[in-house]
Amino acid sequence: MGVLDFLKTQVLEIIEWTDDSRDTLSFRFPDDDKAIKRGAQLIVRESQIAQFVYLGQFGDTFGPGKHTLVTENIPILTKLASWKYGFESPFKADVYYVVTRLFTGNKWGTQNPIMLRDEDLGVVRARAFGIYDFKIVDPRLFLKEVAGTDHHFHLDEFSDTMRARIVSVFSEALAQSKVPIFDVATRYSELGESLLPIINVITTAKYGLEITSFVVENVSVPEEVEQAIDKRSSMSAIGNLNDYVRFQMAQSLTQPGAHSTGVASELAIGMAMAQQLVQQQQNIASANPSAPPPLPPGGGTTPPPSATSGQLPELLSPGDIANRLGVSEGDVLATIQNGELKAKKIGSTFRITREALEEFLKS
Repeated sequence: MGVLDFLKTQVLEIIEWTDDSRDTLSFRFPDDDKAIKRGAQLIVRESQIAQFVYLGQFGDTFGPGKHTLVTENIPILTKLASWKYGFESPFKADVYYVVTRLFTGNKWGTQNPIMLRDEDLGVVRARAFGIYDFKIVDPRLFLKEVAGTDHHFHLDEFSDTMRARIVSVFSEALAQSKVPIFDVATRYSELGESLLPIINVITTAKYGLEITSFVVENVSVPEEVEQAIDKRSSMSAIGNLNDYVRFQMAQSLTQPGAHSTGVASELAIGMAMAQQLVQQQQNIASANPSAPPPLPPGGGTTPPPSATSGQLPELLSPGDIANRLGVSEGDVLATIQNGELKAKKIGSTFRITREALEEFLKS
């Protein structure tokens, strides 16, 4: 072998890489300790970017096509190598091929619950998972922050590396979007679309990646938060119970055995019905003053005007209120004892003022 033949074996004349896999993100061209000669051919295929690295510093970047390596098209390398008269002699540098096609169906998820701050519920623990599609848009940043000097960086390595980062980005984007936890757990498709612009700003700036699709498949919250979501949905379906406490009281009517709550609920509803009945009687009396007062429920003689007219006496006993509202005296006493109806105890009996009863009926 002559000297010229030997020198030819020590230099690279053609640099190209054909990807025969579907899971390669970056590949360092194996130079076998050979130098790159002047006029060498660099071949970059579609969905590839070739990135030169010289002594740990990023050099020139080449897109798809066939490139002849001469001084004119490697200005960064010329400057880094301090070639006084340009690229004349062979030199050594690392050449990384970065795949820029779209990688689809990548899974993300939280290994442990993440803490989300919600305006209604405070801090909530939640787990989430889904899928995302991505592509590399900044080869230098990707090599620096993700792949490093790995000579053959695969998708499974990327998934392990990026899982925690994607979850962190998801948490940060969710905090910025201020989406209520009630919507997070019920509107997955809209959530992914709304978070995508926020996520892309972070991933592009930090890792040189563009997330083209971000899908939230599930967000699981603690059981007590799920119950709050279910109750809120039920309240929305009912429509006319805006107060959460009244909704719970109405629910207790259908639950046997809930005595204390059931008594309060029955009493509240009974008093509301009685208030409507008194109002109807007042309207009838004002429309026809000469008409006799109505009989009490069940018939019988007409009671005194103070017992059936719209005007109540100043002091009432629990029995009086029970008769007027159609509930038991025990129900009235239970309401007094739990503090919902104000009363004064005189001896062994209670007395309730008309103002206290009217205040209770308005609550």
